[in-house]
Amino acid sequence: MKVTVAAAAVAALASGVTAGSIHHRHAHAHDSFRALEKKGSENDTCGCTTIYSTYYGEATLSFPPVPTTTSTPAPVTTPLVVPTPVPQTCSTTGVYTFPATTVTLTESTTVCVPSTTSVPVGTHTLGGVTTIVSTATTVTCPYATVSTTGGITTSVIETTTYVCPSAGTYTIAPHTVTASVPTTVTVPAVTSYTPGTYTQPAVVTTVTETSTVVYCPFDIPTPSASTTPVAVPTVPTTAPAVSVSVPVSAPAVSVPAVSVPAISVPIPATSVVPSAPAVSSSYSPPKPSGTLGGPAGKPWGISYTPYETSEQGGCKSQSEVEKDIASIAAAGINTVRVYSTDCDTLVNVGGACKKHGVKMILGIFIDSPGCDASNPSVTEQISAIKSWAQWDLVDLISVGNEAVFHGYCQPSELSSLITKCKGEFSGYTGKYTTAETVNIWQQSDFASAICGVVDVAGANAHAFFNTETDASQAGQFVKGQLDIMDKICQGVDGIILETGWPSSGVAMGLAVPGVSQQAQAIKSIVEECGDKAVLFSLTSDQWKDGTTSCQCEQHFGCASVLNISL
Repeated sequence: MKVTVAAAAVAALASGVTAGSIHHRHAHAHDSFRALEKKGSENDTCGCTTIYSTYYGEATLSFPPVPTTTSTPAPVTTPLVVPTPVPQTCSTTGVYTFPATTVTLTESTTVCVPSTTSVPVGTHTLGGVTTIVSTATTVTCPYATVSTTGGITTSVIETTTYVCPSAGTYTIAPHTVTASVPTTVTVPAVTSYTPGTYTQPAVVTTVTETSTVVYCPFDIPTPSASTTPVAVPTVPTTAPAVSVSVPVSAPAVSVPAVSVPAISVPIPATSVVPSAPAVSSSYSPPKPSGTLGGPAGKPWGISYTPYETSEQGGCKSQSEVEKDIASIAAAGINTVRVYSTDCDTLVNVGGACKKHGVKMILGIFIDSPGCDASNPSVTEQISAIKSWAQWDLVDLISVGNEAVFHGYCQPSELSSLITKCKGEFSGYTGKYTTAETVNIWQQSDFASAICGVVDVAGANAHAFFNTETDASQAGQFVKGQLDIMDKICQGVDGIILETGWPSSGVAMGLAVPGVSQQAQAIKSIVEECGDKAVLFSLTSDQWKDGTTSCQCEQHFGCASVLNISL
């Protein structure tokens, strides 16, 4: 079944001289490795609230052109209790209309929301709650799981008590899944919503494949006139310091879409569900200092993911990561870009970068509708970065990687999230950006929303996906994209956060993949704008999708071209 987001249809229609309009993306492969490190909350006891069920009806379907004698069937309306992104299944092709929906919450609400994640072949541990304790203690916290009663499987929130025998980091109630083939599993996750009015705008989209699921996300809520404060229990002064956070994704099992009866979970008198603190409207971040880039004619940075390169995937060990970073540094490359915090990225990659004098571009990865700090995945990444806080290693933070291109964020939502991160990372004085294709940056609504909150304009620009560019012209193409980015936001320089060329695959017009072509393309990119570009990527990865039209996603590793010994 194909899964899409309605807003992505708009991005896909963007035109211009950029590669974005035919841009086959690599970043979705990170969805396979969402075992984010949990950090965060100051409460050692977390509670739960009532779990509500949401029933979704069929969309209104019509086929163009619509005969005047044919009436459009009325959509089946169903009440929405919480503003979760609404999945609509389109069983056939045609033009679908999804009416606008408004949900008003008068009090903070916590629910168990199913989410999907892709996993490669192998055994994977997903979810759980990670807590950091400074001494032996007992913690009580909520976690997402599934319950089957009478043949009906539901996503529920339960609480558990866990004894931490000594100081350290503990993962509570994780789940394991074994996949014999690459697959997508649906898992429940704990999601909290603050009081306010949430609006899902009306959406009209054309579906070209059968059995397509369209997600209709809600816009940023407006403050509710009636706000119920959340009481925070007083922690005894003798209690040890405990940090508990909500998991990104929970059990590694597939949860079928079913109609679910409401489930109530008792709320302990002294328990609360932690929520991210609001950013003060008077907050004024310090002016970023320093410059980005490297010496002219030399490669400045390279993208890095701490994953095994085999078809089975999995996380690299600390020693393997350290060896990779040492090789990057030895080749004269002084910056690595990471996309998320999973696979112990901050500890392992950060530790190796500190040892070998390499700077980092951190990333907050958005891989599903829900472009704000209430998205569990986003919350976990923000919490992990705050706890790590090795700011001397960080030159740039990218909030999102093509999140608008994929329809996960509206520009205004992404702008608010970047501002939110600035408030959360109070010790960081460096630069912020987001990574999108150039054609997205050229859209007026995007530029007007984002230019005011970023310090550099970050673009992913792959010459290979422009069918009129051959390998020898790759550098000219990427430099042209950089020149465009330099002019989009007044007083804000552009930067290329991802660019490369595959060593194998299927030709896309004049763009021909191959070992010699990759060497020629990378050389030209480095000569033209290597001092302002992050090359994609260190390794070729077999766990990525090899069935795209270019059949090239598994072949972007360019270590050998850059004389990086792995």
